[in-house]
Amino acid sequence: MEKVRISKLLAERGLCSRREADTFIERGWVKVDGKIAALGERALPSQVITLDRAVSTQQSSLVTILLHKPIGYVSGQAEDGYTPAVALIQEQSRAQNDRSSARFQRNHLRGLAVAGRLDIDSTGLLILTQDGRVARQLIGENSDIEKEYLVRVQGKLDDRGLELLNDGLSLDGKRLRRAQVRWQNDDQLQFILKEGKKRQIRRMCELVGLKVIGLKRVRIGRVKLGDLPLGQWRYLRADESF
Repeated sequence: MEKVRISKLLAERGLCSRREADTFIERGWVKVDGKIAALGERALPSQVITLDRAVSTQQSSLVTILLHKPIGYVSGQAEDGYTPAVALIQEQSRAQNDRSSARFQRNHLRGLAVAGRLDIDSTGLLILTQDGRVARQLIGENSDIEKEYLVRVQGKLDDRGLELLNDGLSLDGKRLRRAQVRWQNDDQLQFILKEGKKRQIRRMCELVGLKVIGLKRVRIGRVKLGDLPLGQWRYLRADESF
């Protein structure tokens, strides 16, 4: 059996991200078979890897934020003069109905990463997190988390087109995973996906002769957008999970 980098093993077990694992190793918080691990060290998957209590303490202080992203904001870094969504995470834009007991602190903005992008023309639920475990759960290559969207469209769609949206389309030369797509009303479709290629829904619709004129993400896993006001945010509560 081949040895694997300890940081990769920890990430695969969902204990942290690889970057976080390297930090924990540097701080002497990781042991392999009872011995403190060194940065870059490899281990067999069968070896016992343990984390210091300090890891749990640090991870419990990491926050995950739910934002109702408006149109016109980019998910990631600022580009072409557009404002990144993280700029909306301010004390005054926190939703009044946020039931989390967490107090807003400036360090909650440090290291926030988007876990599942929304393009600039789309609105709805955007997750920003400091926690590598959450990011891996939502966007890791083996993620099986559902993302639900309400999509307003123009054009005609026959039964064959609806079948293709559910299962039968390819993008970038690769067949898409099976989706769940159905009509909500005369001009709105519900999409439930388990993957997130760039502008995937818009491109899927184009392939069957539809034009997307409105796209809103309303759910990720078990967490719903609900009544979170547009442009406002709240903390993921301790009793919630994706």
